[in-house]
Amino acid sequence: MSERMIAQFMEMVRIDSESGNEARFIDYLKGEFEQLGAEAQKDAYGNLVARLPAKNSSVTEPILLSCHADTVRPGVGIEPVLDGGVIRSKGDTILGADDKAGIAEMLEALRTAEVRPPVEIAISRQEEVGLFGVKNLDYSLISAKRGFLLDNDTLDTIVIGGPSYFAIDVKVGGRAAHAGMEPEKGINAIQAAARAVAALRLGRLDHETTANVGVINGGIIRNGVPDGCTFLAECRSLNHDKGQRLADEMVATIREEVERFGATVEITVDNLCRAVSIPEDAATVVISKRALAAAGVRATTTFITGFTDASIYNNQGIEMAVVGIGAREEHATTEHIHVADMEKALVMVKEILRLVGEGA
Repeated sequence: MSERMIAQFMEMVRIDSESGNEARFIDYLKGEFEQLGAEAQKDAYGNLVARLPAKNSSVTEPILLSCHADTVRPGVGIEPVLDGGVIRSKGDTILGADDKAGIAEMLEALRTAEVRPPVEIAISRQEEVGLFGVKNLDYSLISAKRGFLLDNDTLDTIVIGGPSYFAIDVKVGGRAAHAGMEPEKGINAIQAAARAVAALRLGRLDHETTANVGVINGGIIRNGVPDGCTFLAECRSLNHDKGQRLADEMVATIREEVERFGATVEITVDNLCRAVSIPEDAATVVISKRALAAAGVRATTTFITGFTDASIYNNQGIEMAVVGIGAREEHATTEHIHVADMEKALVMVKEILRLVGEGA
């Protein structure tokens, strides 16, 4: 067992880094990469970018290794426990294996690999809340054209495509009135919003398309007709045009239902990322499969309707395959990771470095 990697992982998850509060953890990582001999710096947004020279390799073209520094909530005061080869959170928090297991595996691979090409490292902020770090990454600091994102859960799948994602923010305006004395003078914004939500097509719409309403807020007092209500919706699809049509449909349905009720509505749509995929025979995919085979894992490719930093990298022209780190039940207080899976991921990353360093 790589005791150093496990000890460092458990040290890292104790450093609070919920989205937006990653600065201390990124400073910690900057020091770790500098100890490896890397040139490391933070860009204007606070992302970490580092460079390491080749080792026992004549390859001159760098590859990019990337992870994200932030965790979801509840992620403050994490106390990891290793029991029976499994690392879990001791209390009512997530573990933070997503994505600190990937960072620990990357660091140990860079320390111990006998062969590697030139490596560029990017550790992004605020991935969990909208890929804001990678969207604001200073790409002038990155020269690699191919790379590997360590942020998939299962080791036996390689993610080669992600969706277009549309965030739809809705503000409904009604008219306030006393709910008991003169309700007929009011326009209930919550009821108008509810009618709109009920009219939407939600859930899994087909194999590559989903829609959801995740948050609704409105009203101040029980006995008042509420004059305001907001809700947050989304849709996503692996087909961009299909996703755009669905977003347009949702906007039209919301507007029609709210205005029919006599209320007003303001709708903001933000296309946070665009659907992208890389070929099955892309170099990063072929190398990932070979590297996982060396770890005893037979991997297949997959598309996901979740989103990762790879969507932005690929849209920027950097071919990125998403490989597994071994985490399980991410974003839940039951999140955990098996040490054996971290060991396999370590073998994978070292083998990626060897294959590319030897000219694969």
